[in-house]
Amino acid sequence: QVQLVESGGGLVQAGGSLRLSCAASGRTFSMYAMGWFRQAPGKEREFVATISRRPFTTYYLDSVKGRFTVSRDNAKNTVSLQMNSLKPEDTAVYYCAAAAGPLATRKDHEYDYWGQGTQVTVSS
Repeated sequence: QVQLVESGGGLVQAGGSLRLSCAASGRTFSMYAMGWFRQAPGKEREFVATISRRPFTTYYLDSVKGRFTVSRDNAKNTVSLQMNSLKPEDTAVYYCAAAAGPLATRKDHEYDYWGQGTQVTVSS
């Protein structure tokens, strides 16, 4: 069982930055691939970024490449999403998720555990 708690959301102006963090419980965090997803009002949940177990392979949604960076600290059981050059279209609830397996994945149905989400609002 893994429990995930996101933090770091908030209101920011376009062009600004936020750093989301996700704290995971349990002693097996390093065995999970971790992902970030988001859901905007009236839209389906979409993949944002993922990072595998070692060697920490990463994948990103095309629209966030070059602006967002996903990283993890296995010693602290945390995964982070650094978001720069934010745009109003990045406004959504952001979710952290854990997948029991070595590979980073963009598919939400392959994730086993989810956090409660944190709101990110980007004003124009």
